[in-house]
Amino acid sequence: MEFQVASSSLHPLFCVECSDQEASVFCEQCDEDFCEVCHAMLHRTGNRRKHTARNLKVDTPLKDTGAAAADAMSLIDTEKPKEDEKQPVTLELDGTIIQSASSSTFGQWMEKRAKYVPLRLDSYERNLLRLLDAALNVSEYTDKIDILTYANKTRRIVTQIRDLCAIIAGLLVAGDYKLGNQLFSESSPKQNELFYQQIFEVGRRHKIMNPEKLRSNYGKLMYMLMDSTSPDVEDTLGFTCVVPIKTVYDFLESKDSLELLHDDMIALATREINPEFKSRTQISAEVDRKRRAVQMLSEKYANDRISADDIARCVASLSDNHAYLKANRDPCEKMIKYLSKYFNRDKAESGYSLAIIAGRHGHRLTHTHKTQYEYVYQSLSLWREIVHEMFMLWSLSDEDLLSSSPYRLTNTGQGLQRIQPCRNIGMAMHKILSRTQKKSGSWVGSSAVHLGDRDVPNAFMFIDKYNQVSRILTPIVNTLDRIDQIAEDPAIAAYINEQYGSVENCRKDICFDFFTYGFDGSGADNYFDAGSCIDGRLTSAWNCEVFANREETVLSDFPPYRLYWI
Repeated sequence: MEFQVASSSLHPLFCVECSDQEASVFCEQCDEDFCEVCHAMLHRTGNRRKHTARNLKVDTPLKDTGAAAADAMSLIDTEKPKEDEKQPVTLELDGTIIQSASSSTFGQWMEKRAKYVPLRLDSYERNLLRLLDAALNVSEYTDKIDILTYANKTRRIVTQIRDLCAIIAGLLVAGDYKLGNQLFSESSPKQNELFYQQIFEVGRRHKIMNPEKLRSNYGKLMYMLMDSTSPDVEDTLGFTCVVPIKTVYDFLESKDSLELLHDDMIALATREINPEFKSRTQISAEVDRKRRAVQMLSEKYANDRISADDIARCVASLSDNHAYLKANRDPCEKMIKYLSKYFNRDKAESGYSLAIIAGRHGHRLTHTHKTQYEYVYQSLSLWREIVHEMFMLWSLSDEDLLSSSPYRLTNTGQGLQRIQPCRNIGMAMHKILSRTQKKSGSWVGSSAVHLGDRDVPNAFMFIDKYNQVSRILTPIVNTLDRIDQIAEDPAIAAYINEQYGSVENCRKDICFDFFTYGFDGSGADNYFDAGSCIDGRLTSAWNCEVFANREETVLSDFPPYRLYWI
């Protein structure tokens, strides 16, 4: 009776586990309401897997969750031929949080994706970016603020922000005296609020699209903006430094041109051209088709509200997103293919068993061959999902960092760090983890997500850490792909045959080392932590140094410094 009253209430129910998401599932045995993510996480294994559940939003008959999962899997198996027919669209839409059940067309998916894709910088904004980068190079913001002192922190923050604004003003005057005189001759920083908001927004937007840029200066910028959101600092400064990041969706919406995202030509105009296994003629033909598609869209949708150049800029921004996915997500998929190619999940080949034992060769976990195979496969799959959603996660990270949530300066063992809650990132990560666990079936290792603690202090550290996935995997993938090329040299081919027997055995040895030493739980800070948590999996691969000493990696220009936390 109590459940019936609660479910018929006009006020939304909230999940008893996370307390911030609307409840959508009621478990009969637990007699509690859960959101979809928490219910899937708590009822994934053990006796709870057999619990019966009811959908709170749709009145459906009780059904055993295990049987429902089996029915769903059987339905998927029976419809595999249909999925194969639509494989290109399925691969593009698979594994994205922003896709909903109603997003049946590529245009609707593209519209939702565009909400998280930053707008490419124009020529004027690139000048502002160089100005900001130069100012941050000489700024000592974090050295002055993130220290233990009894001096008034608000006063120190305001002083450093004003100093940074003064540096920007001085550099602008030196570069363009006329513009600098117009902006700063008789104006205070408060009167130039729009200018400073624009220049800080340009830096944030550029970093999302180019993670390898602003390596050290981005941290200064975000920590400065984080401090500027404090009410005391904002009142003393007299202006706000933070504005939302410009996205493709926001720009097109302001120009009343969202129909561009629903044009069938947008798929061709934004596709990433893959040069692998293609001749120069084929690549040139694809480039020409893409260029013509962009030109046709620009001419078709150009009007008084939006110019052809602006349309081409939006299309290029969406294309940049696809290029990012190819450069950062594809290495995860390639490593999964190498894992499936060279190793059997259920049977270990002689000399190539992935089994590891804690205490030997630096390993911190004890796994059988099958368990280690699943552990590696699940870790790579999780990284693939995270990188696929990186633009969305970066947007949520920006919201968490620049929110009103206070932080505390704490010595985490790696110096003084700003520990701040990461509510938005945490919710998104649990959704990604839940989706990966559903695809994997069983889960090996800990499913704890470290956010806002000593392991991952804040959202900035989270983004910085998972941006290293491609920096870890890409050199390894390039080494594996280039072995055939370097083996064309007779001397190197003779060396490989003498040491490994064949090129394939050489590849297999490299994969074997990475899958054993890179996923051994060594990412834990101490011997009391599991090392198999979501954060520890990446740190274990980050700490893997076995490749720097391999001869074949040196021959293929492998950069070992990329495997260290810089």
